[in-house]
Amino acid sequence: MWPDRDLDYVKLEKDSEGIHLGLFINEQLVSIISLFIDGEKAQFRKFATREEEQGKGYGSQLLIHLLKEAEKYPIAYIFCNARIERTAYYEKFGLKKTEQNFEKGGRKYVIMEKRIEPKSL
Repeated sequence: MWPDRDLDYVKLEKDSEGIHLGLFINEQLVSIISLFIDGEKAQFRKFATREEEQGKGYGSQLLIHLLKEAEKYPIAYIFCNARIERTAYYEKFGLKKTEQNFEKGGRKYVIMEKRIEPKSL
């Protein structure tokens, strides 16, 4: 995700509170994503797929799984910080752009969100 940065750049203070998922192919980790829940909102972050494995649908499989898992929690919506050039990708999964934009590490982002309809037990 940030191959030109050291590992500390991607670490978060609350990493231990997240739900971290990975997709493995032949025992090799190829795609990762983390879910952080805070009250009625949840954010997925740290979504990345190995460069040589991109375009094979692994990240999409992982994101679909994460969105289904999120429905198990009492949250109203889930959001992410999407790179501007990747918004069409997230729209395929029902996320919508908000008016909130920012820049980090020389990249432009928009916050995208999706309302969650929790399944009743």
